[in-house]
Amino acid sequence: MDIASNSLITQAATSAVDTPTAASILVLRKAMQVQQQSALALLQAVPAPAPAATPTGPLPLATEGPLGTRLNVMA
Repeated sequence: MDIASNSLITQAATSAVDTPTAASILVLRKAMQVQQQSALALLQAVPAPAPAATPTGPLPLATEGPLGTRLNVMA
């Protein structure tokens, strides 16, 4: 193994930290962490769904209007 090539790789890796690209990547990572935390907080704030009410017996159709006069649809 060539020691000179290893030292060149090490130098390249350490000098890459000082480049604007590395700074951009760090900013991107931080922004993604903030978004992840915000999304997790939003998901935890959502209340648990209420249990579905089961209708008893057939539901009547609407007698007037453009919707519900031919088919009952429960959402």
